[in-house]
Amino acid sequence: METKGTDEVEKLKSKFMSAWHNVKYSWALKSKTAFSRNSPVFLLGKCYHFKAVDDESPTESCTAEALEDDVVAGNVDGFRKDFTSRVWLTYREEFPALPGSTLTSDCGWGCTLRAGQMILAQALLLHILGRDWTWSESLTLESLDTETWTSSAARRLVATLEASIQGERTQVTQPLCPAQGGAEEADSYLREAYHRTIVSWFGDEPSAQLGIHRLVQLGMTSGKRAGDWYGPAVVAHILRKAVDEAADAMLKGIGVYVAQDCTVYSADVIDSHSGRTGSHSDPQGLNSGAAPDSRAVIILIPVRLGGEKINPEYLSFVKSILSLEYCIGIIGGKPKQAYYFVGFQDDSLIYMDPHYCQSFVDVSTSDFPLQILQPSAKEKYPAFTFMKGHGKDYELSIAVEKREWPFIRDTRRAGTTSGDFVLL
Repeated sequence: METKGTDEVEKLKSKFMSAWHNVKYSWALKSKTAFSRNSPVFLLGKCYHFKAVDDESPTESCTAEALEDDVVAGNVDGFRKDFTSRVWLTYREEFPALPGSTLTSDCGWGCTLRAGQMILAQALLLHILGRDWTWSESLTLESLDTETWTSSAARRLVATLEASIQGERTQVTQPLCPAQGGAEEADSYLREAYHRTIVSWFGDEPSAQLGIHRLVQLGMTSGKRAGDWYGPAVVAHILRKAVDEAADAMLKGIGVYVAQDCTVYSADVIDSHSGRTGSHSDPQGLNSGAAPDSRAVIILIPVRLGGEKINPEYLSFVKSILSLEYCIGIIGGKPKQAYYFVGFQDDSLIYMDPHYCQSFVDVSTSDFPLQILQPSAKEKYPAFTFMKGHGKDYELSIAVEKREWPFIRDTRRAGTTSGDFVLL
């Protein structure tokens, strides 16, 4: 009887917290971002400049890491199109209950999982569609106006639009693929199909291979439950497991390598590339979905960049990372509040915020809505290092999934919390 009463209390508490979080995070406010026209803007390895073409040469202020072909002068729309083509994943509500719980929302605790999904989504877009790909509808998205909207009001608006769209579809039937057109149109259609497929992998339902239900289920092996706050290092290992065990053929050709002790071991990365990883789902290290030496590798490097706040010594390093061509972004932030950082201008970082509660989207339908470095020589303390050989050659333990921060212990500051400024 006592156990039953405790369960009822926990369910009531869960429902109360879910309702509170839905109120707290369901308000969408327009945030204004001011950019300078006199400084370059970097976005995941691409350099944009907002000066007019006849101004001083914009390439002079771009760092050496940026290639001349990647510098776009006076192209504000190009930056907007690039930025809005990134996959933005936020808190959601009213999805099927998460494994081992009655929770139907991740509001208030799932921001690091969402940031992890975004960094993984960028890696998949880069691998499958290429860095130059942009979403064809990116510039048609309407920005939030200055008024506030609750999620229920937004749902009513969406329902009205969907009803209108459904009425139009009864009159005009779209073909499954272009009936006519050249190779360019066919290629564009195929890319949009790939884009939709990638987004569907992150759906908020049990069957989604990289969705929050799957991530929470994998997190349970590390002692995490739905409703707990997940640290970036734990999320890195959860992402590795999720990709490793994914059934989709397109994901079989991708591996995830998580650096140990802030060190990337070249031989381990090569093994991940060739599929000789000895994963749980593939104990022989042979990936049936890809030929040997053909796997792409996503490298995640958990690094603590400070205690209660980021160490200013690492700011130039962070900007150097974000200016690299194959950078997929950074997960970081402050205690229990994670963001996905994708670029910078001067000393200001550009990020995507998962702390908005939006309604559940059923990705099982065919037409679901899509709106949804190496440190420089002057640095005294490298954030991470590269080593030859395997990690096991250095007798380092690899069982780190259940310990968020095996990497750095500061014995001088016993009160410092586990790392909140993390680079992945």
